[in-house]
Amino acid sequence: MRIDLPPAPTPVELAPGVFAYLQEHGGWCVNNSGVVVGADGTTVIDTCATRDRTEAQLAAVRALAPQPIDRLVITHFHGDHVFGGCWFPAGTEVVAHVEAAREMAASGLGLTGLWPDVRWGEPEVRLPDFTYEDRLVLHDGRRTVELIHVGPAHTRGDTVVWLPEQRVLFAGDVIMSGSTPFLLMGSLAGMRAAVASVRELRPRVVVPGHGPVGGPVLLDDTERYLDWLDGVATAGHRAGLPPAAVAERTDPAEFGRWGEPERLVANLHRAYAELDGAEPGAPLDVVAVFAEMVALNGGLPECFA
Repeated sequence: MRIDLPPAPTPVELAPGVFAYLQEHGGWCVNNSGVVVGADGTTVIDTCATRDRTEAQLAAVRALAPQPIDRLVITHFHGDHVFGGCWFPAGTEVVAHVEAAREMAASGLGLTGLWPDVRWGEPEVRLPDFTYEDRLVLHDGRRTVELIHVGPAHTRGDTVVWLPEQRVLFAGDVIMSGSTPFLLMGSLAGMRAAVASVRELRPRVVVPGHGPVGGPVLLDDTERYLDWLDGVATAGHRAGLPPAAVAERTDPAEFGRWGEPERLVANLHRAYAELDGAEPGAPLDVVAVFAEMVALNGGLPECFA
């Protein structure tokens, strides 16, 4: 299956009471989220990046379900998925993995400095009300909602949200559709393990953190990219070439049609670190690597948040 991105943000029903809130394609910081309508309350999976986008998201949720938003699940700490939390109702309970909570506190509003011209709306980081460590099973009166930690993958604290009865997976940025994966703050080995673990769930529908909704083919696409990345990194590392040089001379082949190709240099840095023996998710110099992404792109990547 495939559900393309709409021309404007809109909810798309995937199963009774289960929606993907899809935004138009916007590159960096324009993400997907989810809505699960329960018997007495609603669970939202991730926020949007800016006040304007989050207010549109909240209006769409209210149109789907008159009951309160009683839970906001955060899949990882990046600002496009968390900044909007400060505009959610005060009574909404915020849930995330314990590592994601630490990362949210540490990173703060740093993302806004990368694109100062975006109308962020003066967000504040709203930290989780409670956290979990491995797996958390929730019940909303209609269905089971499972939170599963699969990091380090995209980040150290990645959560995927699994609805076993509907076989719908909200994958956060562990899976992206038509967009280059981003492993700088996570792990190549961990991404491989994460994709393998969610494949075992046998999802019918996969909602990626960015890009069109699909089925298990999105897992296939991600694995193929990781295999390719591993080969490029191994060859470049063996030749003694720095990641920036390898990225500059590498033909992206089939992945050239994906958005955000400048992420290759960041992914190579992560792969090199692991080839050198670093633990999955070990901190790297994010600012320096982002500068290399800007250089590879020929300028600051576009952000339409």
